[in-house]
This record gives sequence, structure tokens and C-alpha cells, in this order.
Amino acid sequence: MTLTVRAPFRSMLALTPRTGVLLLVVFGVVRVALVLQANVTGSYQLVSFVFVAMIVLPWLLLTRDGRRRIGMVGPSRWRWVLPAALAGVASALVVYAAAAVLWGHTVSHPFAYIALSYSNVPSAPSDSDRLVYFIIYAVIGMLFSPIGEEVLYRGLAHESIATRWGDRRAVLTDATAFAVTHLAHFGLVFVAGVWAFLPLPALLWVTAMFLVSLVFYGFRRLTGSLIGAIVAHAGFNLAMNWVIFYLILG
Repeated sequence: MTLTVRAPFRSMLALTPRTGVLLLVVFGVVRVALVLQANVTGSYQLVSFVFVAMIVLPWLLLTRDGRRRIGMVGPSRWRWVLPAALAGVASALVVYAAAAVLWGHTVSHPFAYIALSYSNVPSAPSDSDRLVYFIIYAVIGMLFSPIGEEVLYRGLAHESIATRWGDRRAVLTDATAFAVTHLAHFGLVFVAGVWAFLPLPALLWVTAMFLVSLVFYGFRRLTGSLIGAIVAHAGFNLAMNWVIFYLILG
């Protein structure tokens, strides 16, 4: 097992549940703190560094065999890559539709609240500006968080936990951590200079994030690679941004 870890770190690190949970807690706490601060300041640059750190971590800590073990390989079953993207898109549209039925495009809708975090985007952009903003936010949303989060949650943390607890307990653990962390993005909201907690919308959001985590992991298994999870996640973020720019800000 230690051969998966680079020599300088073998005495202090192994792919065990303790390591996996520690990574989820440390990255989760740092991310929540930075996102909550960004909700106030409107500046999310530091949050991007968290995703970059998630991406870099396996290259820093693991050998080539270790990276392969956590899924950093090309897909062995490419036929599942396109379904992964479509499943991600469909998942986002289901979340949008469910929240829209319950709360419309009010601040209780997770995508409507996330739209408020796009502080440099006009509330009613022109058609040409809308396309430009959509492309910018879609590209960013399809790169940083899908790659970083899938490498951490469905990759390094999952495999560390699965070594002793098994895949089922590992996926439930990383999905729970993923869902709870996303409360910083919606659920605990900052509107008009005031913090508030929205219990029912937060419950829907956390449940949705837990379920999409299972979808992402499912496509990691189906493709035999983290590429499946990353593509599904990118599809979710693409659809979410389309909803924001063409339905909510439309």
C-alpha cells in the first residue's frame, strides 16, 4: 500500500480511511470558510486555489501507480463518457425544475442564489453579453471544480476510505462530505447584507448534491476512470450555467 505514496511522505501518510476523512475535513473547512467570505466580498479567486490544490495533491503525494489506483487513467470503457455528460446535464435540469416548482426564481432557488454570486454580471444582460458571460462561466465551471472535486472526492479520499471500509461506505462518506460542503454555496445565504439559513431549500440542495455525487461515482465505475466522474460533473455545471444565463437571468 505504501508503494502508492511518494517516498518523502510514506512515513506519515498511507491510503487509509483516516487519511481520506482528514482530507475531506481539511479541504471542506477551508473551502467553506473561503466561500462564505466570498459571498460577502463577491470575490471568488481564492476559492479557485482550493480546486487547484485538489488537482495538484495526487501529483505531489502519490506515485504513478498511486495515481492510477485512484482513477487518474484514461477510460477503459469510452462508451460511457457521453452518457456521463448527458446524465450530468439531466441532473442539473431536474434540480432546477424541482426548485422552480417550489420557489420559482426567488433566492430560495439554489441556482438563483448562485446567480447572485456572479457579481460582475448585469441582472439583465443583452443577448450578446449573455453569450459571452455564459461561455466564460461555463468554461470555468467545467474545469476547476469538476476536475478538483472529482480528484479529491471520487479519487484520493474515496480510495483511501475504501481500503478498509469498502466502496459502499466510501461513496456514502465522500458523497455526504461533498453535499455538506455545498451548504456554503447555498443554504446558508447572504442577501442584502444579512446572513440567513433556509431550511427546506437547504435540505433539497444537500439531498441533490448527495444524489449527484452518487451519479458522478457511478460513471467513474462505468468508465473505469475519474474522467467519467469529471465529465458528468462538468455536464452538471454546464447545464446549471445555461439555466442561470438563459432562464434565471433571461
